[in-house]
Amino acid sequence: MEFWKEHAALRMVLIAILFAAGVAAVIGGWRLTGRLEGLGIMIAGTGLLVTALWIYNKPFERPHKKKT
Repeated sequence: MEFWKEHAALRMVLIAILFAAGVAAVIGGWRLTGRLEGLGIMIAGTGLLVTALWIYNKPFERPHKKKT
């Protein structure tokens, strides 16, 4: 998909927002050591970081080749 290659500024803004929110959530959840809410916040933060990484890698995907 060419969308992410054509909209580089949008991609960088989304990556920056997701990264900052993910790091803040992981650190915030870490401060709640021993509480289940802290674990949930850390998992959500990790999900945000993985989403930022997915958006970063999206323009570099190779098209899938169909088997004949």
